[in-house]
Amino acid sequence: MLKFALKRVGLALLTLWVIITLTFLLMHNIPGNPFAQEGTMPKAVYENLQSYYNLDKPLLVQYGLYLQSLLQLDFGPSLKSSSISVNDYIKSGFPVSLHLGTQAMLIAITFGLIFGVIASLNRNKWPDYLSMVLAIIGISVPNFILATILINYFAVEWQLFPVATWKSWSHTVLPSIALAMMPMAYIARLMRSSMLEVLSQDYILTAKAKGLSRNKVILKHAIRNAMLPVVTVLGILIANLVTGSFIIESIFGIPGMGEMFVKGIFNRDYPVILGSTIFYSAILIFLILIVDLAYTWIDPRIKISGERK
Repeated sequence: MLKFALKRVGLALLTLWVIITLTFLLMHNIPGNPFAQEGTMPKAVYENLQSYYNLDKPLLVQYGLYLQSLLQLDFGPSLKSSSISVNDYIKSGFPVSLHLGTQAMLIAITFGLIFGVIASLNRNKWPDYLSMVLAIIGISVPNFILATILINYFAVEWQLFPVATWKSWSHTVLPSIALAMMPMAYIARLMRSSMLEVLSQDYILTAKAKGLSRNKVILKHAIRNAMLPVVTVLGILIANLVTGSFIIESIFGIPGMGEMFVKGIFNRDYPVILGSTIFYSAILIFLILIVDLAYTWIDPRIKISGERK
């Protein structure tokens, strides 16, 4: 277990370094200048700004200085506001995105598993058709379209939930539903197909032949084994939900990391783009590692070492 964990941590650090390097090179090779939107400025002011942010140094030197800052967990100052660092942006934006993402994650996992199980246990019956229709709608309709529909009916016409602010629990309902619909539909379809495959396995038929109740067979044997393919994709799905959707946060006016990232792109704020990308990547890599380790808990037949005991 320890050897596997150390190996995965090493691979995770290598992957993160590659992401940092590629993102750094891409940001500094995009045509344009981060101070182009500041209007006409004296040459001396422009040169001072370049020197202050180390943009006048060779690219390799900038890269080394940035890595040195990262080792100290310092993402650097924002190019548009020297009084606010990227760390400050993350500290203020990530809790909001985490709140929204966690709520959407719970909705997606809970209802996705429920719809998938119901559909598989009622194959070719109306609950199956209804669940799959909802899943198809969730996958087919983009979340920004769903967000506008929810705002139009639930906020504007029926006035059930507020929008464009972030104050109370009621403000989180609509963006959470809009953000959760696609992963919920994906989980439901994956759980249905996995459950149908598991229910046809010999050990399920043997358990039924031994006289175990239908509920016990489903809860103790079928669902646990059917969840393995779902857990495989949970790492990526949860990372996307926890870090928040850029589009959803922009539509609902949510002050999360999505808003920070979008503003960073428009302002060509290199540290903000790099910092949010690296932060997001670190969360994604960490969750994938957790998912790999969770395999052995869900299915004891899987051994971390890849060998049978």
